[in-house]
Amino acid sequence: MLLAHFRRFAPFDRTRSTGEIKPKHVRDSIGSIEIVFVICNLSLRITCYEICFGPTLLGTRAEIAENRGQAEQLRELIRINQPFLGKEEIDAAVEVLRSGILTDKSGMGPRVLEFERSFAKFVGAKHAVAVVNGTAALHASLLAADVGPGDEVILPSFTFVGAANAVVLTGATPVFADIDKDTYCLRIESVEECVSRKTKAIIPTDLYGLPSDVSGVANLAHGKDIVVIEDAAQAHGAQLDGKKIGSIADMTCFSFYAGKNITTGEGGMVTTNDDGYAQALRMVRSHGEQRPYWTVRPGHNYHMTEIAAAIGYAQLRKLPSFLEKRRKNAELTTEKLNMTGKLLLPKEPNGRKHSWYLYTVRLRGVNAAKRNKIVDKLWNKNIEAGVYYSSPVHSTPLYRDSNIARRGRLPETEKASRQVFSLPVHPRLGETEIEYVAETLRKTIA
Repeated sequence: MLLAHFRRFAPFDRTRSTGEIKPKHVRDSIGSIEIVFVICNLSLRITCYEICFGPTLLGTRAEIAENRGQAEQLRELIRINQPFLGKEEIDAAVEVLRSGILTDKSGMGPRVLEFERSFAKFVGAKHAVAVVNGTAALHASLLAADVGPGDEVILPSFTFVGAANAVVLTGATPVFADIDKDTYCLRIESVEECVSRKTKAIIPTDLYGLPSDVSGVANLAHGKDIVVIEDAAQAHGAQLDGKKIGSIADMTCFSFYAGKNITTGEGGMVTTNDDGYAQALRMVRSHGEQRPYWTVRPGHNYHMTEIAAAIGYAQLRKLPSFLEKRRKNAELTTEKLNMTGKLLLPKEPNGRKHSWYLYTVRLRGVNAAKRNKIVDKLWNKNIEAGVYYSSPVHSTPLYRDSNIARRGRLPETEKASRQVFSLPVHPRLGETEIEYVAETLRKTIA
């Protein structure tokens, strides 16, 4: 397979001493550019396809044809997640560039304010504070809650490392609790075992787009003066007991990374119904300033740019349709895999509405090597299956080899890390791709 990184080939010629390559003909076709070369009487046709690999990467497919015929075309990689951008996002970004207002010294430019208002309304929260990324959202929330040295924060190890790192950066100690074997979210009983007189906050994570038991965590926490900071980086649009995620916890943190349910490229948001937390978040976002050049607390430069906010606003308007397509793709995947006895399929407990960021399955009774072999075979069939997370945070070198965190027993965390893997259900995929993924997996594990 020939790979290149271009939109157009200019016709060219080389001398025979360096290898003669002369274009036979060049023609444009819809959505692609085709070039046919003759090299030593061998016909080489290169067709350049514009594909989405992240926001901008272009790919090519090379086909070598001889007198006997043409090689079979290669199937494009089915990505685990892809940004879904259109004319609306492009127009919004261009409009910002033309306006000349690219950012604001307090992080409160007109596009940021518009995005914040719309996001708060969407989730049903009183306030939304935009920041530069999801990890910044977590860090700012911890600082707004005055978490610091001597404090402990309870969170899962079976998640991305950003939450634990945010805790460490405040000077507090992460305390890892175990997960529920069916939902992969924090198990309340394990959280209770981890609570101490030093506990200042709990971070429940809505893994793969499924809400954690935030209400249960809140009931446990609020009687002990513990703040609940929900990590909803993967759960835009998810619901718990009819309420949108973002309106329940003391503070809820979202990410707008390129692969998330909506994207700004990089970006984050914190929602809250508490006026005090909202005020503190805005100060932490902008160097701890209460007003320009008047710093009253430690803070950072966590401003979201105007371009990012404009893209986010356009994406937010599309989120309901994105969620509907994700749900449709997830339901079709379940239908196609439902009779596969070797797999445990994702559950959606009563009262919890999944946002289907990832469709995560589990191979019954296998070790990591067996799981990884299945994932490799899917990759060989151009299906980007992903393992989230093969190395729980407590097992990574920083947290394993130091005393910056503590934990109890984590049997479900460790078992899940050996057996789960995720399949794509993002809204760019149609029924044909979903059926191909499911059928390929069924054949692979048969």
